[in-house]
Amino acid sequence: MWNPPDPASYNALVWEIVRQIPAGKVSTYGQIASMIPAPDGSDPDQHKRLGPRWVGSAMRAVKDPDVPWHRVINTKGEISLPAGSSSARIQQQRLLAEGILFDENERVDLTQYGWSGPDDAWLDAHDLFPPIDLAPPRLF
Repeated sequence: MWNPPDPASYNALVWEIVRQIPAGKVSTYGQIASMIPAPDGSDPDQHKRLGPRWVGSAMRAVKDPDVPWHRVINTKGEISLPAGSSSARIQQQRLLAEGILFDENERVDLTQYGWSGPDDAWLDAHDLFPPIDLAPPRLF
């Protein structure tokens, strides 16, 4: 199943989460997916594996200008749109305008700019899970 059981509902939930990301912060497809319980009718393992893809599909379907789609990037800290495309340039320009910097490899430092997620009360009110941490694990 390459799409969630109810794409319209799933997309609406993704967009509501993305609206919570403040200017100057970014989230990843995987972090957003980690907050969403497996939809009814889907296997939790499948959701864990396909959730980031479903979030990406939701981002491609955004029509509402109030959804800050540009604040969602991949787990490497990169813009996932085709390099050099007008959409990728728009996304980078919007992030730069919010004070988010890119390194020499066109990556965003998720430790510095990564979003820690909405507060617990908001998560509880929406029956969502706490997000995964975007900071890389410390080895020592």
